[in-house]
Amino acid sequence: MSPPASRPIVVLAAVIEQRGRFLLTRRHRDAHLGGLWEFPGGKCDPGEAHEACLARELMEELGARASVGDEILVTEHAYADRTVRLHFRRCELLDDPRALLDQEMRWVTRAEIRTFELPEADRALIDLLTGATSPAQKRTEPAG
Repeated sequence: MSPPASRPIVVLAAVIEQRGRFLLTRRHRDAHLGGLWEFPGGKCDPGEAHEACLARELMEELGARASVGDEILVTEHAYADRTVRLHFRRCELLDDPRALLDQEMRWVTRAEIRTFELPEADRALIDLLTGATSPAQKRTEPAG
């Protein structure tokens, strides 16, 4: 099956690290890629600034204000039913996170990340965080 021809869905994801651990949340079973773990975030609305999108998503999902930092990685991945362009940004939470959408949350070490089942689109970030990819290789956004 060939990937969909439509424009990629722009998604922002927060890489939140505290005391050597990263925050992961689990997608609801009935959602796209249900049951997989992910870095918190979500779809960017048309015309919405990336920083505003990620701050909004973290407030909606975790009830936490956040300082949105630098972009770590941009990657694009074609699933059978959609293509996503993921923008991973460093974030610092200004409040304690709470699972407002009844999603599971875990703080995991770099070593533990590979033991969690994450979407295929997150592979480049996992490789970067665990040292399998050099920082010079971090941008995987297609040209054009």
